[in-house]
Amino acid sequence: MTPEDIAARMDGQLLAGADGRIEALLPSPMVQNHAAFLEHLDDGSLACLWFGGTLEGKSDISIYGSTLAPGAERWGPHVRLSDDPDRSEQNPVLWLNGEGVLQLFHTAQPAGNQDECLLRARVISVENGTMRGDEPRDLDLPLGSFVRGRFVRRKDGAWMMPVFRCISRPGQRWNGSHDMAGVAVSTDEGRTWTLSEVPGSIGSVHMTIVPLDGDHMVAFYRRRQSDFVGRSESVDGGHTWSPPEMTDVPNNNSSINVIRLADGRLAMVCNPVSAATSDDRRTSLYDEIEKGDDRPDATGGCSPIWGVPRAPLTLCISTDGGKTWPQRRIVDNSSGTCLSNNSVDGRNKELSYPYLLEDKDGVLHVAYTYFRRAIKYVRLPAGWIDGENS
Repeated sequence: MTPEDIAARMDGQLLAGADGRIEALLPSPMVQNHAAFLEHLDDGSLACLWFGGTLEGKSDISIYGSTLAPGAERWGPHVRLSDDPDRSEQNPVLWLNGEGVLQLFHTAQPAGNQDECLLRARVISVENGTMRGDEPRDLDLPLGSFVRGRFVRRKDGAWMMPVFRCISRPGQRWNGSHDMAGVAVSTDEGRTWTLSEVPGSIGSVHMTIVPLDGDHMVAFYRRRQSDFVGRSESVDGGHTWSPPEMTDVPNNNSSINVIRLADGRLAMVCNPVSAATSDDRRTSLYDEIEKGDDRPDATGGCSPIWGVPRAPLTLCISTDGGKTWPQRRIVDNSSGTCLSNNSVDGRNKELSYPYLLEDKDGVLHVAYTYFRRAIKYVRLPAGWIDGENS
C-alpha cells in the first residue's frame, strides 16, 4: 500500500480479514503515527494511544488516542491528549492506579535528545467514549527516563513502572550506547517515584514485566545491540532483578510486548529478526533531524545497531516462562524497511512497536505501527495461535 492508500483507509472501520481476523487502520490527522498502546477501560471499551506528527523527534509530535466501544463497528474519532510546542511527546502508557484514577504517562524530549527527556503524567477522563487529558506534571525521575511497558503492582501494594534510562554523556550526542533498564517504584499511588537499575542491563530497554506465580516475575527487553530479546527474573516479587540473559528470539532493536495468557502460556509479539540476518544499517534513530548538532556520538557502553528491518510482525508462544519460544505465527508481513522514519515518501515499510491484549473470551487484540503512516489494529480469534482458524 502507498501512503495515499493507507491514508484513505484510516477511518477506523473494522473489516473482516483472512483466518477469522478483524482489522482496522485507526483514524488520525497526522502523517506519522507510531508506538501504539492498548488497554481495556472500565466500561468495556478498548483504548488505543500512540504518538503522531510529522516526524519522530520533532516538536509537533503529540499523544493521540481513540476508543472502540463494545460491539462497535468502527473506532471512535481521534483525540489529542498532549500538546507541548517545544518537545516531542512519545511512548504513551495508560495506568489505572489503586485509587481508581486513570492516568497517561508519556515522554517529552527536545528533538532527538532522548537523554534530555522528561517523564510526564496527566489524569485522563473518559466521557461518552471520548478521552480527555488534564494538565501534565513532571515526574520526580532523572532526565532521560523513558516508559513503554505496563505498570505492575507488587504484593506489598507498591507499583512498579518499568523504565529505561537514556544516559547522558558530557559533550556527546545520545545514540543509545549507554541506555539501561530500571524500575521506578511508587508507594503512594503514583505521586512520587524512586528508581533502581537492573544490573548488567546496558543496551536492554523497553522492559516488560510479567508476573508468573507466587513471587516469581520475569521481564523481557528490546536490545540496542540488535541480537536477541533479553530476559531477566525476580524471585522476590519484583524487589530485585537478575541481569538480562538472551532468549532464542532474535531482536532488531525494536519494541516488543509480552503478556501472560489465561492458560498460563506467555505470548510475545515482535519482529524476530536481527543484525545477523540483515545488512541494512542507518547511522542513528534520528539521523534525519540531527543537522546542526555538531557533537560527536557518545562513545563506550554498547554498540547500538539501527536500521535492521522491522518485519515480519510475529506472535510467539512460550511454555517455560519465556526461556524459549518454539511456537511462532506471522501476524503481518512486509519488507520491513526502516532506513528512514519518513512516512510520506513510501520508503518505510515497518510493522513495529506492537502491543498485545487478551480478553475474557481468549480473543487477542494487537495494535502496531504500519509503515509509520498509521496505527493498525488486528483482532485475532481465540485459538488463532494454535492454528484453529486456518
